[in-house]
Amino acid sequence: MKFKALFIGLCMLASCNGFAAEKTKIRIGVLAFGTVDWELSAIQNDPAAASADFQLDIQRLANPEAGKIALQSGSVDMIVSDWIWVSKLRATGSDFTFYPYSTTSGALVVADASPIRTLKDLKGKRLGIAGGELDKNWLLLQALAKKDQLDLNSDVDKVFGAPPLLNEQIRQNRIDAVLNYWHFAARLEAEGYRQIIDGKGIVNALGINEDVPTLGYVFKHSWAMSHKNAVNAFLKASQHAKDQICTSDAVWQQVIPLTQTKDTSTQNKLRQRYCEGQIKHWGEQEQQAAGRIYAMLRTLSNKQLTGDSETLQPGTFWSIEQ
Repeated sequence: MKFKALFIGLCMLASCNGFAAEKTKIRIGVLAFGTVDWELSAIQNDPAAASADFQLDIQRLANPEAGKIALQSGSVDMIVSDWIWVSKLRATGSDFTFYPYSTTSGALVVADASPIRTLKDLKGKRLGIAGGELDKNWLLLQALAKKDQLDLNSDVDKVFGAPPLLNEQIRQNRIDAVLNYWHFAARLEAEGYRQIIDGKGIVNALGINEDVPTLGYVFKHSWAMSHKNAVNAFLKASQHAKDQICTSDAVWQQVIPLTQTKDTSTQNKLRQRYCEGQIKHWGEQEQQAAGRIYAMLRTLSNKQLTGDSETLQPGTFWSIEQ
């Protein structure tokens, strides 16, 4: 009986009869064919990730808003979103937190032959804008334009629309410039369109030199604390996957079908812009810079984007060391 009890006890602590201890399931909501899909695909094809403490349950989302609803309802454990939204929710008592995924942001793009070279040249032109009136890049671009005494709200003809539709608008010469999400801007660049400035450039021109992530993994702090090893293992695997996509042509070849393009120049531009978004450093300086961006966006949006809180909420950012 003693030997039987000892055997059962060892089976509970380790594997028994070839069965490993149960892994933590991470239900992650992602947009079909988004760049998060690239990383998840690389993780699933990585032999090293097979021994990690987590198991992915990937749930496809129709759009970013569907992801936010799924996360808040508890249908998924994790999505990719922005830290402004996380801080706004924390101010109302929620315990969501954010870990950086990418610093790549949108870009202002024009046709190569366009006379538009600077923001001043936008005056009197038709400008396509993705994301609506409260899009972060749009708000910050307005702040930058004011430095050149240009009021983009009144000095340009604004056209708001869905990212793919705006790309078609500029191809058909119905708009003169487009401020679009990075992957849509990259597709235009691959066709010969010219970038005037991107999200990083806008922030830098406004006096913030740190690379601040635009998007990150968002999840409940309480849930993460209860599954800390699995969550941190996943975040590290995600970073490794991004490194592999950017350095291994074999891994990139596996990702190419997810780009939904057969054009090599488009594939290469998408990879370039994606890899430019790698998180090189994430610490106190970058988090303080995020706080300065938050203050700007709070003023620029008249609190509509950020909520009433004067500062970024404590706990907005998850530390992988905690």
